[in-house]
Order: sequence, then structure tokens, then C-alpha cells
Amino acid sequence: MTKKTVRAGFIGSGFAARFHREAIAKVYGCTVDLVGVFGRTAKNTQTFAAAHGIDVFDNLERLLDQVDVVHVLVPAAAHEEIAIKALQRNVFPIVEKPLTGSFGDGSNGFDGRTADRAQIRDQALASVQRMLHAESRSTAKILYAENWVYAPAIQKEREVIEKTGAQILWMHGEEAHSGSHSPAYGHWKYSGGGSMIGKGVHPLSAALYLKRVEGRARFGRAIRPATVTARTHCLTQLEGYVDAGHLRADYQDVEDFALIHVVFDDGTLATLFASEIVMGGVHNWLEVCANNHRTQCNLNPTDMMQTYNPVDKQFDDIYVVEKIGTKQGWAKTAPDEDHAHGFVQEIEAFYGTVAHGDAIESNSQLAADTISVVYSGYLSAARGGAEVEVRQFDD
Repeated sequence: MTKKTVRAGFIGSGFAARFHREAIAKVYGCTVDLVGVFGRTAKNTQTFAAAHGIDVFDNLERLLDQVDVVHVLVPAAAHEEIAIKALQRNVFPIVEKPLTGSFGDGSNGFDGRTADRAQIRDQALASVQRMLHAESRSTAKILYAENWVYAPAIQKEREVIEKTGAQILWMHGEEAHSGSHSPAYGHWKYSGGGSMIGKGVHPLSAALYLKRVEGRARFGRAIRPATVTARTHCLTQLEGYVDAGHLRADYQDVEDFALIHVVFDDGTLATLFASEIVMGGVHNWLEVCANNHRTQCNLNPTDMMQTYNPVDKQFDDIYVVEKIGTKQGWAKTAPDEDHAHGFVQEIEAFYGTVAHGDAIESNSQLAADTISVVYSGYLSAARGGAEVEVRQFDD
């Protein structure tokens, strides 16, 4: 049988584009024809295109008119505009996290630390609403690129919940490391916030997803977030902070630590941490405490492989694990980090949706709930941790 061909395009050619390209090469359910790439930085775009043998487009609309699916791999401030243009052409946008956000008033003087958080939340939720409206008028769907949903550990927990009828009582998890590699990160006007949206959306989306799974299995409807309590801190900006050179510490107006406490509409809980102050690699995990079992989902690090390297230089050309800091000594080496994190499975699933109409696990509703929790969380933090209601969009 001849496989269906799906035409794809890339918007952006940076860090995310590289691993999306690698994941596309492993898609097996259809044939992917990567048509080309559009980017605002000509040199980077041309270098990426030459490395992968694809065309460079100097016009976004022209690329959208020639594809079935587009990978939106640019800063979050541009996600809404591109996704809506794609949906208007019935093109599926694969939108990297976060779906969207609030990025200030466009002025150089905007400061996320002192901005009106109620207004920021309203702006973020209005952006979500516009994207959902565009989706409702399109034959295409938003594909929310939250890789945690497709990580093997999270998908195995989905099976446990569905087959045992589990009631999740409390989840807690974390994403943390020593600081983002992106030069744009640290400026609210580009990233829409700090650790809460930059790191916290990963374990948060996974927790929201598993409660959706539970609700579908037990009641035929999703269990949704109802309220959030949050705190944020700028630890590397403290007057007394001693910079030893191991953590990134040049954030302009965003937090480097966040705590998110979610109460769901059934009264159960999730508590998530996000930070830029943890050395020794990325810490990605989610623990599920249910009425009939307990699961620890360890995305990174894992014990699948461990290496001892007595000389740092000897591993210069060997990838060990993300943000490890040093390759000398013992390390929990990742034999296939992309697979453990769900990147490959995510892209395969999305192309299954585009080519064959497969159901979407990481969809626009999950993305909308995540943004609603995060920006209600920012409002809560501005109010000293007061509980704030989470707006629910139609499911």
C-alpha cells in the first residue's frame, strides 16, 4: 500500500527546528515531504535549509499555501498570528509550547515584574480565545507540541489509569535546570513570563492531561482545573545572591523559581515546581498518587544507562544528557533522550492526525487549560499566593 504524503513546512530554524527535523525523519505512518522553511533571520534560515536540502521561503503566506502542516518554532509572541493564518488556510499548525501568552505593550520599557497581572491574564486568555475561534472555523486542528504527553512514562500511566479506573488524588512534579540557552529568554516581552511558563508548562500539562484521562475513563468527560495558587521568586536577582558562575543569572524581568498548586473541579490536587537554579542536568519528573496505585514518571534523568568518565575532554564529541554541566565523573547518560521525552512519539502522532484523522491527545483544549492556569497563577503570585479561579474554555 502506498503511504499518504503530507506536505510540511517549518516556521523558524533555531534549536527546536533541529529536533523537529530529526523527529520527522522517523515518522513511519505517512511520507513527509518537507517543502521548506520560513524564518526572520536570513542567515540562520539559509544555513538550516542548506543542511537539510530544503527551500527557503521569503514569504510566510506563500509557504502556508503549499503545505498541509506547519511546525511553528518561533518565540511564543508570534504563535497566535502564525497559527491563525495556518488555520484560515486549513493547514494544521504544530505549535510549540507555550501555546500563546501575554507579552506586554510592545514598549522597550515594559517590565513584567511590575505590570498589571490581571490585565496580563486577560490578554493571554483573549489570545487563546482567538486561536480557538479560528480553529472552530477550520477543517484543521491545533496540534499542541507538549512532548511530556507522549513520553513513554506518561503514556504508560495513562494505560494504568484507564484500565484500573484509578482516582488521582495528588500529583507533584518538576522541571528544572540551570537556565535557558535562549538569548530571548529572560525578557517577558519575548517569552511571556519566566520559569512558570518556560518550565512549568511541561509537568503542568502532563498533570492536566492525566486528569483528563481519568475523567474520560470514569465519567466520559474531562476533569478540569478549577483554581490555582502560585508563588514566584527571582532568586538570582536577590541583592545578596553570590554568582559562582554555574547558573544563568541575567534575567531582566522574569522569575527563576515558581510553585503552582492546582485544585481540580473534583477537589483533587497537583503541585508543580519550575526553576532555573538546579545544577546537574535537567530534572523532569511527575509523581502520581492515586487511590489504588502510585507511579513515578522519571523523564530525565533515568537509570537506563550510567557512565563514568575520568577525563572530561575524552567525551567532547559524545552527548551525555541535557545541561549536565560537566561530563567528568559519573553521569546518568541518556541513550535516546528524544524518545524518553516523547518528541518522536509526539511528531508521529501529529502526522497520524494530519494524514489519517487520528484523535489528538495533546490538543488545543489542553493547551488552553495550561495557559489559563499559568496566567491565573501569575495573578495569584502578584496577590501573595491568593487562590484564583481558572477560566475554563469550552471542551
